[in-house]
Amino acid sequence: MPGRFFLTTPLADIAKFAGRADEALPEAKPRRNIQPGQDVIALTTDGFEPMRWGIIPVGRVNARGRPVMETIINARSETVFDKAAFDGVGRAVVIVDGWYEWTGEKRRKTAWRIHGNAPLIFAAITDVWKAPGGRDVKQVAMVTCEPNKDVADIHHRMGVLLRPEDVPLWLGNDLDAARALMVPWPDGMLSIEKADDVDWTAD
Repeated sequence: MPGRFFLTTPLADIAKFAGRADEALPEAKPRRNIQPGQDVIALTTDGFEPMRWGIIPVGRVNARGRPVMETIINARSETVFDKAAFDGVGRAVVIVDGWYEWTGEKRRKTAWRIHGNAPLIFAAITDVWKAPGGRDVKQVAMVTCEPNKDVADIHHRMGVLLRPEDVPLWLGNDLDAARALMVPWPDGMLSIEKADDVDWTAD
């Protein structure tokens, strides 16, 4: 599952890739280290907009009626549409150049950069958190599934990836059509390399 993202492709080119070239775009600088808790650019039926990566589950409860305490960064595809904790969430996509994962023991971890031959479209869910002072904070979490063979040696989960033509289905009202998209990305379409050149203290 995505630990961090990177996006250096201009957002205008991302919009063209998504078939949304005519839409208004927020400002977005190139970033090689997008972390949970920071803003990412999400695409919904309302267009592109910044959202906080991580759903603060204030007021959300699990199946036993107990409060969900941990911030939701990623949501499992197997339960995202069934768990009480996800009642009322919306859907979005997050388009980036790729993501990072880590392997190994603490203090000896190896960082890996994962990307394709084109931008990657991650299926996501959205929510709105009522922050102190009454400010509405739009939030997003990625949907994950079993890994394909490309990723399996690095992580036991991966983000659900979509083709551009799948985006309207994911953002649409047909829940069964959205469920059908939550499968591993086809094998052989991702490249993986060591990410020794990334400054993990920078955005």
